[in-house]
This record gives sequence, C-alpha cells and structure tokens, in this order.
Amino acid sequence: MDLSEKRVVVTGGGGFVGSHLADRLVAENDVVVVDDFRNGRREWVPDAATVVDGDLADPAVVAGAISPETDIVFHFAADKDAAADDIEQYRVNNRLTENVVDRMDAVGVEHVAFTSSSVVYGEAPRPTPEDYAPLEPISVYGASKLGEEGLLSVYAHSHGFTAWVFRFANIVGPRLQLGAVVPDFIDKLAADPEELEILGDGRQEKSYMHIEDCVAAMCHVVEHADAPVNTYNLGTRTTTSVTTIADIVADEMGLDPEYTFTGGDRGWTGDVPRMRLSVEKLAALGWEASGSSDDAVRRATRELVAEHAPEYS
Repeated sequence: MDLSEKRVVVTGGGGFVGSHLADRLVAENDVVVVDDFRNGRREWVPDAATVVDGDLADPAVVAGAISPETDIVFHFAADKDAAADDIEQYRVNNRLTENVVDRMDAVGVEHVAFTSSSVVYGEAPRPTPEDYAPLEPISVYGASKLGEEGLLSVYAHSHGFTAWVFRFANIVGPRLQLGAVVPDFIDKLAADPEELEILGDGRQEKSYMHIEDCVAAMCHVVEHADAPVNTYNLGTRTTTSVTTIADIVADEMGLDPEYTFTGGDRGWTGDVPRMRLSVEKLAALGWEASGSSDDAVRRATRELVAEHAPEYS
C-alpha cells in the first residue's frame, strides 16, 4: 500500500511512537490523530494533523475518527505499562482494538497496522523468528497484545482486512517517557549523580531500536507486504545489557556513579530477562536498521538528555 495521498488515522498519535509516525506521514497524507493525551502530549502532534481528543473506549470517539474516507488505521493506542500485573490491562487493550476493528468493518475500512510487542513470545529461544511457537507470554501486557493480534487475524481472514502486525523490540528516542530504562536512568542520575539503582542484576539483555528506524521500518513493511496478515519483528541484530545502558547514560552525562542492584534475574514480575528478535524476514523484504542496539541507546540518550535539560537546570 502506497503511503501517500491517503487519509491515515493514528490512534495514540500523541504518544511516543504515534507522534513520530504522524510527523513522517503528515507532509503527504491527511493525518487524523486520536488520543486522550493521558500518556501523550498534544504539542507532539504536528500542526497539520487533525486531532480527535478522546478515549477509544467510547464508540462515539472511534466513529469521529474513523470515517468511510479513511484508507488505513495505525492502531497504537494502549495501556502500555509492561510492568503492570493487572488483568484490567488485558480488558482495556482488547476493548480498544475491538472498538477500532468494529468501526472499520462498519464503514468499509480494510487496512490496519498494529503495534504489538516482543513480549508475546515469552521466554523464547534467541533469536526469535515470527513463526516461533507456542506463544506463551508471561505478563498481562504480553497476553493483551497476543489477544489483539488474534482479533486482527480473524478480521483479516474473515472480514477482508489487510493487517500489518509489528512485534517491537525496545524502541528508544526523543519523547520516550519515564518507565523505560533510558529516561529512568537519566532521571535518577539527574537527581543523584553519585549512585544509580538498577532493577534486577543488570544482566538483563535486550535489543534496542531507534524510533526513526522503527517508523521507517513500519512504513516499508506497509508499502511492500500485502498478505492478509503481515507479522514482522522490528529490532536490531544485536542486544544491550541493562548495565551497559547504565554505562552509556553515565558516560553521556559525564558521570561516574556507583551502581546498586535490587537483585534477581529480572526487573519486575513478567519481565523477559533476555530478548533478541530475528529480523531476517524484515531484511528479506529489503530493510535493515541503520545501527546496532548500542548505537540506538547512545543516540537516544543524547537526544533525551538534551530534551530534558531544562528540567534539570
């Protein structure tokens, strides 16, 4: 599907990934951002985009955003707290997706791109390909994403949709909020430059991808893959440990703190300690990340330190 001269709806378009996608698409498309701005920011939405302010749990909000003129919906809105251990997160995320696909079906919109996550795999062998089975998530967040993937599959195979499902590695870059490791370390070191607490044992090791690569990869897949369901891992071929992230953040901030560890092999209940996605399917489609996992972390650290510098002065 060519992503130009289209009416594009981005749910969660005021958030981290959604706002960057809106930035990329708004020059050549009619972009509609729908967000309640509980997690995002209105100032991140490009001026040329149309904003629908509201919660997708309300069918009236969904109807106000998705019209028969819509060509594609990028569905990013979700409760994204991966550390949450609350079944309500499963209900909320699946309800949002139900409302979106129900409205799409009602008005004849057949193209949807969805942000899933590597956590649907659970603790799988590495590197993990898209066809790995069985999928056994170990967190409510992972279960919610897997449930939403299943619903999109039904609509693709039984309602004529084309669905693009993106299983993200850890995405980093400007606008990334507290709760993610890089901005958390920056915030902690700004408050106490002498000591940094690290959740777990610091040996947790995952793949990190810069937001610009993430958005470019999503657009490439939408434009070059056309099966009923197109599931792609988005990540890099390398990984970075939590302790290495601490080293990079401390180095970029010009600090030399002592590290303390909370202990255990994971940061929270449901945390997957080690993750590396296979990106061979993405490479076969003609796209690869511009840098390594370490490169993504270092670039994001520089951007986030600059972004938050006024808060720390």
